[in-house]
Amino acid sequence: MVQSRRLPPALPFADQVAIFSRLEKANPHPETELEFTNPYTLVVAVALSAQATDVGVNKATKGLFAVADTPEKMLELGLEGVTAYIKTIGLFRQKAKNVIALSRILVEEYGGEVPDSRAALTALPGVGRKTANVVLNCAFGHPAQAVDTHIFRVGNRTRLAPGRDVNEVERAIEDNVPVRFQQHAHHWLILHGRYICQARRPRCAVCIIADLCPYEEKTI
Repeated sequence: MVQSRRLPPALPFADQVAIFSRLEKANPHPETELEFTNPYTLVVAVALSAQATDVGVNKATKGLFAVADTPEKMLELGLEGVTAYIKTIGLFRQKAKNVIALSRILVEEYGGEVPDSRAALTALPGVGRKTANVVLNCAFGHPAQAVDTHIFRVGNRTRLAPGRDVNEVERAIEDNVPVRFQQHAHHWLILHGRYICQARRPRCAVCIIADLCPYEEKTI
């Protein structure tokens, strides 16, 4: 029988407060780097961002959202129209089908509005738990934690939120990060992972929480 890897404990409360206080001071109002104008365009943008960069998605959706910023307009644009706008994004054909399918569901079942329910959101084509959590957090102000590879890495390296998979890290954030920081926690962590605590060459020399971080393989 193979035993599962034992996780180290999460950092204690005082260290959590100290780290997130620094992240908050450096960036008091973090936001997603995806560009959107309403809950619907956010759903589409996040769904398109799977296996793609935010920069690439923003370039594609700038033109798309100018002509279709509601599910009704997206359906009028049609599959071929959507495909033409997003063809620079990876897996664009399937993503275009998902955008049309989720738009149809929003019109037929929700009156064209985006539901503020994780279960309802994840039932939409192309929308997983991470996408749903981004929408709940950014569009509806719910402190949901959208865990991606950056947050998974940072959560484990810093021990702010250790976990064997993204679901465990999500739960660890909810369980360990003080409530006062949870609304913006995933934004701070993803930005920290994207620009400082990078996968291959973490920039520990310029990290504002390096002295509080237990990660040993620090680079200069």
